[in-house]
Order: sequence, then structure tokens, then C-alpha cells
Amino acid sequence: MDVLIPTARGVFPAIAEGPEGAPVVLLLHGFPDVPQGLAPVQKLLAAAGLRAVAPYLRGYDPAPLDGPWDADTIAADIEAMARTLSPLRPVTLVGHDWGAACSYVAAARFPWRFDALIALSVPHPLAFLSALARDPAQLRRSWYMLFFQPPALAEFTLRRGDFSLIDRLWRAWSPGLTPPPGHLALVKRCLDRSLPAPLAYYRSMLRPPLAAAQRLLDPTARAIRVPTLHLTGAQDGCIGPRCGRGQERYFVGKFRTEIIDGAGHFLMLERPGLVADRVLRHRAEAPGPGRGSG
Repeated sequence: MDVLIPTARGVFPAIAEGPEGAPVVLLLHGFPDVPQGLAPVQKLLAAAGLRAVAPYLRGYDPAPLDGPWDADTIAADIEAMARTLSPLRPVTLVGHDWGAACSYVAAARFPWRFDALIALSVPHPLAFLSALARDPAQLRRSWYMLFFQPPALAEFTLRRGDFSLIDRLWRAWSPGLTPPPGHLALVKRCLDRSLPAPLAYYRSMLRPPLAAAQRLLDPTARAIRVPTLHLTGAQDGCIGPRCGRGQERYFVGKFRTEIIDGAGHFLMLERPGLVADRVLRHRAEAPGPGRGSG
């Protein structure tokens, strides 16, 4: 842990690479992962002259474990971290999985805080929910979201067999990936210290029902102005590439999606060079001051 990011919403430990004072890229992990999962991309961005910072998200020890854990709360955390790290100029967001889902909300709510968004593996949340309703194959892939709903039972089952379900999810989501040595052990230790908070992300999608419905109807979620690039693996066993169809209607700024052949869900580990290249290109092409690599 290299740095602490103090905010009014709590202190978020993070791993930092690259020169202090350089433009900031905020890299946000998802489930089931930790900031170290973004390290290969982080190091490449730092080598390009950027300040690449990968924090632990709320609900993942040693970050604050108190809730709520809905996307609006995490988006507010992201904005607060960006403001602390770069008070005078916008930062670039790179989010994977839940980090991507919450980054869409942050970009919609706080567009002045971000100059570009690169979302890995997850399309716009409303596009994903629409796909769940119309695509039986995606509903089958997302079985774990319902499995995680019952409190206590899900936590007990997740811990069984040294978190063997985590191994199963990684194999299913990225069939061609061999995780870095020791990485899944790091993930499991974090989850063991953090539960039930990481599962509460999924529970917040449905509960309380009124609040969940209001979030879906929020017009700000449908009009993202921050230039956005969505990268998804053609062999993603968690969220199929078809889930992103039609998502361009939720963007009023520049938007593009790219499907990466031969890659699964954990793009930052499977194709770190490609992801870093796309981040740098997308950031450089984003309109406005302060873009580019330095």
C-alpha cells in the first residue's frame, strides 16, 4: 500500500505508480478482485508518464467497510478520491467490473471531475439490465447475482473450501487466463476480512426496491457526457459482448465500444498492453484541455 487517499467520506488505501504531479488515472477494481489485479496496466500507464492510482473500493478491507454499498455511494467515493488526488484538473477513470459500473454513475453525476472513462468488461448498467431481461444466456451467466442475495448463507457458501467458488468464477469468466501466482490467495484474504460488504454490492441492486427503481429512472444515468470507451472480451464468461448492444443511447458525449478477440472478463490481466494502449489513445483523443500523456 503506497498511499492513503483522505476524503470526507473516509480514507481509502491505494497503490500508486508514476510521477507525483502528473495527470492522474484512477484505476478501480471489481469483484472478485483487488487493486493488484490492475497492476500490469497501472505500470504501463505510469511508464507513459501518468500518475496511476489503484484504490481499494468501499467494502474491501482495508478501505472503509461501512455501507451503504449502492452504485451512487461508490460513485460519490470515486468523485471524492478524484478531488483529493487532483483538485485542479480532471482525472481519467479506468474501471473493471463493479469499478466500471460505478464509474458510469460517477461520470454521469460528476462530469466536470473526469476527462475520460475506459470501462472494462461491463457495458452501461441500463444496457446490462436490459440484456438480463431479454437474453436467457446472460441470465444463466448471472446466476451468482441471485445466489449472493440471501445474507449469511451466501457468505458461508463463499468461504467453503478455501473460497473455491472464487476459483470457479475466475475459470468461467476468463477461460484462457492463468492468474498471476498468489493473486487469488490475495483476493481470498481480502474477501475473508471484508465479507459481507463485497456481496452487498449485489444486494443493493435490488434492495430496497423503491430506491433501486429510483436509481434506474434517474435521468442523469442516461446522459453521460464524459468521453467513454468500453472494452469487452469476446470470450467473457461473465458478461457477454451482446449485453452492450444499443448502449450508445445512454451517451451524449463521444462513445465507442471494442470487442477484444481471444480475451475473457479480466482484460487487464489478459491483454494489459492493449488495455494500456487504448487508455492512452482514448485519453489523448478526448476533447478539452489537459489531455495527452503528460
